[in-house]
Amino acid sequence: MKQRRRIYYSTSQRAEIWDRWQRGGSMSSIGRGFERESSSIFSVLSPSGGIRPADRKRSRRALSLIEREEISRGLVGGRSLRAIAAQLGRAPSTISREVGRNGGADRYRATVSDQSAWDRALRPKRCKLACHPSLRRTVSRKLRRKWSPEQIAGWLKHSFADEEQHPRCHHDRRIISKPANSPRKRVNPRQRVPLGQGGRRRSNCGLGDKFEARQSVEAGAASPRSRRRDAGADEDASVAVTRASARRSR
Repeated sequence: MKQRRRIYYSTSQRAEIWDRWQRGGSMSSIGRGFERESSSIFSVLSPSGGIRPADRKRSRRALSLIEREEISRGLVGGRSLRAIAAQLGRAPSTISREVGRNGGADRYRATVSDQSAWDRALRPKRCKLACHPSLRRTVSRKLRRKWSPEQIAGWLKHSFADEEQHPRCHHDRRIISKPANSPRKRVNPRQRVPLGQGGRRRSNCGLGDKFEARQSVEAGAASPRSRRRDAGADEDASVAVTRASARRSR
């Protein structure tokens, strides 16, 4: 069976497909306009449920292609990152992260870096644990043993600091306790109080007996029977005081 070549649509072609779809055209008629099958049109429309997604826009704070080309020319010319940042009016840390995440100073390319940044900004993203099966199995075993996300993150950072199969980006407890694109109010039912926040138990400094007595009083006052008993004792005490004062008056 001959395998069909995969079809890719450019940005302008995708915009035209959505224009025709919104005007009421069928997938078959749109496909005939591009000399393609209707299944290729379906692959464009189905991810968003037939509703045209909003046009993507680059943030004004993000690096532009022109700035990335200046970074590339500065690296080829042997300039420092601080000098390049001063020329562009950017923070040195911004230039350092840009160069570090795109191959370093020796392999940095402006066009490839710009496209990579555009692809990374696409949402939604897959959960980071879903991209690493071995790490996912390790985290699942620890969760079944009732480990908290903070404990798992600390254990991974200590045990697999130098291994590629457990990258440092997974040492964040938020990745373990809350998957990507999940509601903010979701709480892990197995999450316990993290170590270090509760603190150590401190001594009572000789006030243990008073603390236990106070607990016993509070516990007794919580039951109806003890409240009735205390009310009767108070009434007997008031009667005794009344009788004593009557004797003194005689």
